[in-house]
Amino acid sequence: MKKSILSVFLAMMVAIGVAQPKIGDMAPEIVLKTITDKEVRLSGLKGKYVLVDFWASWCAPCRKSNKQLGPVYDRYKKKGFEIVGISLDEEIASWKKAVAADKINWIQAREEGGWNAPVALAWGIEQLPTSYLLDKTGRIISIDPSAGEIELVVRQGLK
Repeated sequence: MKKSILSVFLAMMVAIGVAQPKIGDMAPEIVLKTITDKEVRLSGLKGKYVLVDFWASWCAPCRKSNKQLGPVYDRYKKKGFEIVGISLDEEIASWKKAVAADKINWIQAREEGGWNAPVALAWGIEQLPTSYLLDKTGRIISIDPSAGEIELVVRQGLK
């Protein structure tokens, strides 16, 4: 009996520890090296709408999403919108090749570990793509928004 209670308790603690952030939560901090080897801090982007986008080069829906995000980013990047793409690629060459092929011109970062990378674990990433739209204070206002939803929110918020 004691053993089963302990097992349930431990399972609950693990589940709580890797829960994905929810709408209304403040976004967990991210500090990563970008594709150009510069440090990016999510907290350094406060004052902008930010899309935190988890993806990988081998993920077909991710690659489709990259193409849809491009025009939205180009329209709003100078008006207070930023995207932080976080790759779960294990192979750096594959990641860089996908960034070039998809003509991604927003912030791209990754860290060793793929699905088990500290940032993926901290955000509870279980599937790709997964994205979070943050308001200017760093609060999560949407999870997995479409490009159209992002544009609507950003356009209204930047008026």
